Amino acid sequence: MTANSEAQTGQVVGKTADAGFQIGVRRTLPTSPERIWAFLTSSEGLALWLGQRSEPLTIGVGESFASSQGLTGKFTVVKPALQVRLKWQKAEWPKPSTLQIRLLSDRPDKTTVAFHQEHLDSAETRENMKQLWEDVLQAIAHNVS
Repeated sequence: MTANSEAQTGQVVGKTADAGFQIGVRRTLPTSPERIWAFLTSSEGLALWLGQRSEPLTIGVGESFASSQGLTGKFTVVKPALQVRLKWQKAEWPKPSTLQIRLLSDRPDKTTVAFHQEHLDSAETRENMKQLWEDVLQAIAHNVS
């Protein structure tokens, strides 16, 4: 949607009626969901999407986390090699967003990694998060391909 068409319709890209601003990014990689899950849940992978921590992290429903960069949250869905859903909040945010990572695959040698985040407070935050998740996808691709 162009800025002109936004002005005509009153709609803003990425804004929903009930979930604030949202962003989704995805990338298909030539590897298995299990290999991507192993990287995402490794200390190096976790640092990409949950920040650096001084203590080990347990990934399970109801488990909370905090990073040295001020990221906090709590896991609400954990399905190994398939999906993780959690509350995810930066220190300067007034309330948490909802982050979901899905690993979509019907073949052992091809997996789509999808990040979806909602309940963001502004178009600027949406753009910042879009860049972050694109960078994370690039790092995942570099490490598992």
